[in-house]
Amino acid sequence: MNEKEIKLLWQSANEKLDRSLQVNKTNTDDIARLKVQNFLASMKPTKVFALIVGIIWVIVLGSILANLIVNHLDEVSLFFVFSGTIQVLLTAITIGIYVYQINLINKIDFSEPVLTIQEKVSKLKISTLNVTRLLFLQLPVWTTFYWNEKMFVAENWLLWILQGIVTLSFTYVALWLFFNIKYENRNKRWFQLMFRGKEWKPILQSMELLNQIKQY
Repeated sequence: MNEKEIKLLWQSANEKLDRSLQVNKTNTDDIARLKVQNFLASMKPTKVFALIVGIIWVIVLGSILANLIVNHLDEVSLFFVFSGTIQVLLTAITIGIYVYQINLINKIDFSEPVLTIQEKVSKLKISTLNVTRLLFLQLPVWTTFYWNEKMFVAENWLLWILQGIVTLSFTYVALWLFFNIKYENRNKRWFQLMFRGKEWKPILQSMELLNQIKQY
């Protein structure tokens, strides 16, 4: 075998290797995209369930509040009206976010460039954190809806103190979580305990796979 034949053989082997690597890269990319699609699709049942529960809650509580305000405002505690209104408003906002998330998942085209998919997954990540922050803002009103004028008489000073401690504690926790639930804290123990459900892990898995595709 002369030198020319050796060079041709070497060139042919290199071309076959390149084709094989390209095929493997394409297959790996396709499998990773399919996994990302499955991860994100696994979030939809939980979000749809939360959406339905939220809508029912807003309709029921909203109807009760509307009836009380229109027909019994002089009889009902204003603390109940205020607390219920805050809950309805915050829940309505979270419903809007869940609708946005479900629509975003449905509209992701997994044949798009990786960078485009990453941007949409990032929006899903941010909105998931935001909806959780909003839900925790409801904590204080769970300690005020049962207040009434009779509680605030001089003889009930001990009740004032106990109620004040409870409400202030819930308010502190709500605000602390609102300002600390962010992606930078994802490796902290309290964050991982809070986000161990089916709405967070698929996002992290998708982000990891998309980064691998990009690097590959």
